[in-house]
Amino acid sequence: MVAPGGGTYAIIKFSSTYFKKSVVCDLKNMKRLLLQVIVLCAAGMAVIAQSGFTFDQMVNLRRVGDPQLSPNGRTVLYTVGVVSKADNRTLTHIYSVNLDGSNQRQVTRGNSSHSSPRWSPDGKKVAYVTGGQIWTMDPDGDDTKQITRISTGTANPVWSPDGRWIAFVSDVYPECDSDACNRAEDAKVEASKVKAKIAERLLFKHWNEWRDRKRSHVFVIPSDGGVARDLTPGDFDSPPYSASTGQDYAFSPDGTEIAYLRNPDKVEATSTNSDIYLLPLRGGEAKNITAANRGYDVSAMYTSDGKYILFRSQATATFEADRWRIMRYDRRTGEAVELTRGFDLQADDVTVTSDNKTVYFTAVARGRSQVYSVPLEPDFRQRIATHVKQVEPYLAAFPFITNINLTPDGRTIVFLTSSMSAPAEVFSASLQGVSIRSLSKTRADVDLPRPEELTWRGALQAPIHGFLLKPVNFDPARKYPLLVLVHGGPQSAWNDNWGYRWNPQIFANAGYIVFMPNPRGSTGYGQKFINEISGDWGGRVFVDIKNGIAEVLKRPYIDRNRIGAAGASYGGYMVNWMIGHNNDPRFRFKAFVSHAGIYNLESMAAATEEIFFVNWEFKGMPWENPLMYSRWSPHKFANNFSTPTLVTAGELDYRVPVDQSLQLFTALQLKNVPSKLIIYPDEGHWILKPQNSELWFSNVIGWLDRFLKQS
Repeated sequence: MVAPGGGTYAIIKFSSTYFKKSVVCDLKNMKRLLLQVIVLCAAGMAVIAQSGFTFDQMVNLRRVGDPQLSPNGRTVLYTVGVVSKADNRTLTHIYSVNLDGSNQRQVTRGNSSHSSPRWSPDGKKVAYVTGGQIWTMDPDGDDTKQITRISTGTANPVWSPDGRWIAFVSDVYPECDSDACNRAEDAKVEASKVKAKIAERLLFKHWNEWRDRKRSHVFVIPSDGGVARDLTPGDFDSPPYSASTGQDYAFSPDGTEIAYLRNPDKVEATSTNSDIYLLPLRGGEAKNITAANRGYDVSAMYTSDGKYILFRSQATATFEADRWRIMRYDRRTGEAVELTRGFDLQADDVTVTSDNKTVYFTAVARGRSQVYSVPLEPDFRQRIATHVKQVEPYLAAFPFITNINLTPDGRTIVFLTSSMSAPAEVFSASLQGVSIRSLSKTRADVDLPRPEELTWRGALQAPIHGFLLKPVNFDPARKYPLLVLVHGGPQSAWNDNWGYRWNPQIFANAGYIVFMPNPRGSTGYGQKFINEISGDWGGRVFVDIKNGIAEVLKRPYIDRNRIGAAGASYGGYMVNWMIGHNNDPRFRFKAFVSHAGIYNLESMAAATEEIFFVNWEFKGMPWENPLMYSRWSPHKFANNFSTPTLVTAGELDYRVPVDQSLQLFTALQLKNVPSKLIIYPDEGHWILKPQNSELWFSNVIGWLDRFLKQS
């Protein structure tokens, strides 16, 4: 925390994984030093673990998330997940802490997970989800009451402003008009010996589950319990399955209407047209307020005075990586205007001050998520660049900020933050002077190296940015093997945040220098940079990555004869592309790992569930643009395969179907290339279960060690 001192001085006291020392600074003359101190503290000041960082250490970290500030701004609820490798699951409970950091306590207990804590408008009750049902409790965990008893389960509770209703989402049979009907249909499916899947529409499966019959619908129920009412009946998903953002419906301030999402297009698999509808709760026709836009419209929220609805929007139809804009819809005139005109980054978390003057949001720039603001009613006669500004530069000490909450007076922000060297924690910070406080204080047992940033010239001399991570106890006199990690998406990025699926610290502390490039297509570098990968999957982006490797190899502690690469999804595609193009005169890869990698673009196009994705990326289907598919498909270059490759995938992966990995492994085997296949029957696009994850990490590192650490 920061306590004001005399004159221009402030005492900075930090106690957490990020901030652990007390420093006195002259804020008037030493602002630069202050930022350096905060960044240094953010790296962690405890004794560095001498044994590196292992999978077991990562699994034992407590997983903090979902901070929720009380209406009076005095208390924060958040969740903490504890992994049990033996039980092969994560048990999540709700915790509470005062905004001043005092009275930290666990609120829920038991052997079932408790999640999604949401304050009632008066702050006297908390709704949450456990056992697939919505319950309420007092903020201290007392007086629990089950609110829903719906057989199809519930998720994402949202209170009405008057506290009378709770909205939620449930997957139901569209032909049913009662829970008894849904229960009976589920019983029939369970009892039947026939497990055939029957579909008459596209998007009949998604990520890792079949969507052949059930639909997501928005319900409301009295907040003290009763009969739930389906607000969005019909044979469609609301919210759309591919557009769910976690904030998919909202009540108007007077409680008379609800805003929800729906895709009105007939073929959902070829469309990103998520629209916002307004429905009177007392009955009547729903009104589509974003019908003119053919891209995604999501995350609707009302201003407290009821004048506007704010939402995020993408303007380009069928392009899921278009720039996310913040839009303001005038409920009286029906006019929608963009608040973030001229801002070339993706707007993420959005919130608005209680006085309805300022909109705060997060956006990722060069691998770091920071907080920005824009007036709710900007003067558009001014220069566009003046509308959006970054909030409090000292917040840059936090590499990656998400889940922002504002106190009612607008002076303090509560948020979740993490980095590559520290898992997520809840913090608060002043928006009117330097003041930082750790709230969750879930301290990790190890402190890890910070990543190094680097920039190089990619294709056509474009500046490319990325990260380099060294192991604990790095010795510059040694020679280390290099591991190149390629991110998925492809419109994604390696960011300075914490992750559990492809944690770079695990690889670095297995004895590798880890290089994480953000080539063409990566987010956080402007929309033009994102756009330049579409239709060019193996082109400029491949040059960007190779030039980055050549730049990294200038470091004397890297052994240029021991280079490996690994990636998943699009990263797996790039690995598959590299296998057939491992001929750069500057270096050679000695080993690859391909997880859920796209291998045969032609078969992938008709097997993946989101057809709009391949339609956009390759400008049509294979029969419409065969040359594009032939040019960029890794399977066309199988005759060049010679590099040892580990292939892994989940059998329930419907985004990149498992046949892609099977085809790759078959080609490698037929070419007599050293190769290994691992298929998880109970996993989808990601390997999530603790024991499965342990097997994955051990095999990936074992494979790399086999080919990159031999003398």
